Amino acid sequence: MRISLAVADAASFYCAMILLGMILLGSTRENSIAEEPVKGSQFCDRPCDEIYVVGEGETLNTISDKCDDPFIVEQNPHIHDPDDVYPGLVIKITSSRSRKMMMR
Repeated sequence: MRISLAVADAASFYCAMILLGMILLGSTRENSIAEEPVKGSQFCDRPCDEIYVVGEGETLNTISDKCDDPFIVEQNPHIHDPDDVYPGLVIKITSSRSRKMMMR
């Protein structure tokens, strides 16, 4: 009985250490991805590329009209609330024109 308890304690300790290491590694990678946030105004020349960065004062409705993509929420599962869109949010855009070309 004591041996199985010792083995269980050791296994749980090592699992906890591995989990802690994964959490620390994940948080380190997340913080080192970008030092400076990307602004929507940097993409004014090509406003409706496949990857779109939301600018100041934009909503999903204005972006949908501008880029001719009525299915923004469906293509971006990371948007849980369509009203919670903020500058710097990265979304995927597939315009109706691009969608028609893919269907051919």
